[in-house]
Amino acid sequence: MAFAPPHPALASAWVATQTLTPDTDEPDDDGKHRRLRAVFISDLHLGTPGCQAEALLDFLKAHPCDHLYLLGDIIDGWQLRRRWFWPQTHNDVIQKILRQARKGTRVVFVPGNHDEFARHFTSHHFGGVEVVHDAVHVTADGKRLWLIHGDHFDGVIQYAKWLAYVGDTLYEWTLRLNRHFNSARARLGLPYWSLSQYLKHKVKTAVSFVTRFEEAVAEEAGKRGHDGVVCGHIHRAEMRTINGILYCNDGDWVESLSALVEHSDGRLEVVHWTPGASAAPATTTSTVTPLSHT
Repeated sequence: MAFAPPHPALASAWVATQTLTPDTDEPDDDGKHRRLRAVFISDLHLGTPGCQAEALLDFLKAHPCDHLYLLGDIIDGWQLRRRWFWPQTHNDVIQKILRQARKGTRVVFVPGNHDEFARHFTSHHFGGVEVVHDAVHVTADGKRLWLIHGDHFDGVIQYAKWLAYVGDTLYEWTLRLNRHFNSARARLGLPYWSLSQYLKHKVKTAVSFVTRFEEAVAEEAGKRGHDGVVCGHIHRAEMRTINGILYCNDGDWVESLSALVEHSDGRLEVVHWTPGASAAPATTTSTVTPLSHT
């Protein structure tokens, strides 16, 4: 029986599922790229001008995988409520993900705070995509990883949502400035550089918050009996061991074009994608951050 989700963002994605047919699929060239065991990605913020959808499409095309985990803030419901923005490239991303699900990739969606409306649909399947509150992934070498978005560990989100909305507005302004800044850099032949990430690293209070967040998430993962945790939310890619627990953050897509990948042997890497690099093999086009221990 056909079902149309009530939220406008989900409705748009639903239209994509209805218009996607085998006859109109773009051919995937997965055979040209080394297949990964898993890709973890979050904070795409579809529905905002800052979403780098074309680069995301290139990344997904260059990184075929057995498991695709979408760890929250995939669709930015906060921004869509303020101002509708949904160009064709954002539909293309939805279609690409649904195509991967139909061709055998297990796609799991863990909603975040910006797409919290989807939490009403946990334990359901949407075009072959599993919608869950959280998940567990077992790596090829046997590590149990707890998969969450991470907003439940953010006191601002949990206890002062109005303040979070104010912060989100300021953050959108920073991203807009970042887009103009990088457009100028591109005209000068300079590579992409994240202004907002630079500001985060320079603000002492932001650094302190990130540290507390990472420690709290790792501690809870350990209490639940997991070997590690993969999350997003704070837009800071990281991979380190905290008191014996592997903490991984896949970063974000609007600022740093980052994701976490698992290779066939269970090795985990943070990947920073370079726009326009899809013509080369995935493992050589990406800047890889190796696992660090503290």
